[in-house]
Amino acid sequence: MNGPGIVVSLHVAPSAAEPIQSVGSVVAVSGRGVEGDRYFNQLGTYSNNPGTGRHVTLIENEAIDALLREYKIVLESSMARRNIVTHGIALNHLVEKQFNIGAVILRGTRLCEPCVHLEKLSQAGAMRGLIHRGGLRAEIVTGGTIRVGDEILVVES
Repeated sequence: MNGPGIVVSLHVAPSAAEPIQSVGSVVAVSGRGVEGDRYFNQLGTYSNNPGTGRHVTLIENEAIDALLREYKIVLESSMARRNIVTHGIALNHLVEKQFNIGAVILRGTRLCEPCVHLEKLSQAGAMRGLIHRGGLRAEIVTGGTIRVGDEILVVES
């Protein structure tokens, strides 16, 4: 999984704990987040906790598949509560790296470890099964539109 990766699905939720909506494209705004998502409007569960990586979250489709294979937990990609579901790229390796999704430039800031909140909104056991593979938090360096099917390329190694 050394890339290039691909965007397999995109997701937003208008506010905290609301159902995630699958969309074909999102507008990523530098310094702010993904238009239409809870963290863009500071309405997310953790919006009041300062920290990096609140702009956009990503998770590997391979991690969701492993959850089924190893723990027998079926988790629809939207239930992972991440904005971008990827395939073919190791997201853990993108911490402190810059990467492109289509024309958008992002910088990985830290791992997006699963939390109790995720498990409450999805399925029992999801948190344990996603430890160290719950995805990546990233900041938007240069905004633009991200679409399902866009390539993901690392620009910094």
